[in-house]
Amino acid sequence: MSGLIGKKIGMTAVFDEEGNNIPCTVIEAGPCVVTQIKTADKDGYEAVQLAFDDKKEKSCNKPLLGHFKKAKTGPKKKLHEFHDFTREVKPGDIITVDLFNKDVWLDITGVSKGRGFQGVVKRHGFSGVGDATHGQHDRLRAPGSIGSSSDPSRVFKGMRMAGRMGGENVMMISLRVLKIIPESNLLLVKGSVPGAKGSYLIIQQ
Repeated sequence: MSGLIGKKIGMTAVFDEEGNNIPCTVIEAGPCVVTQIKTADKDGYEAVQLAFDDKKEKSCNKPLLGHFKKAKTGPKKKLHEFHDFTREVKPGDIITVDLFNKDVWLDITGVSKGRGFQGVVKRHGFSGVGDATHGQHDRLRAPGSIGSSSDPSRVFKGMRMAGRMGGENVMMISLRVLKIIPESNLLLVKGSVPGAKGSYLIIQQ
């Protein structure tokens, strides 16, 4: 599956041919450099490793510096492997946004925004317990009962409760490409994608 590593720039809106206002996400897709070709004989599987976004040499350890030097490129911040890569490539090749065309649909993976510790109303969409009247004063956003006391005398695994929210890998599937700006390596896709501005995205065709 062909793909690129990208960075979320932000959201905007564009007008289509019928004059409809369509919200879209602007993504800096590449340029990515091929840093390694994994083969079944040597590595046990086939994949193409891409690297994206320059970083300072002093921020990179020696094994990675040697890895990038072997691929004839500088240190990079983000690496990712793509299986079943459709284009024939070799280490050191540069892959840009022209890998895609306007008619494709993309699956985009990113790390969702971290929300910290949240209650069940925000984390799971609970409606809260009971009415706001009849004497209750502090149970509006409570989860209610989480299990019986005598049997089974424990809380079942997977019970939806308060806890840390966000900061997880989320994939948005079948996003339509609205526009490609090759001179700036920009990609406009319909709708939103997970992550904050400046976060890395894995874009797969």
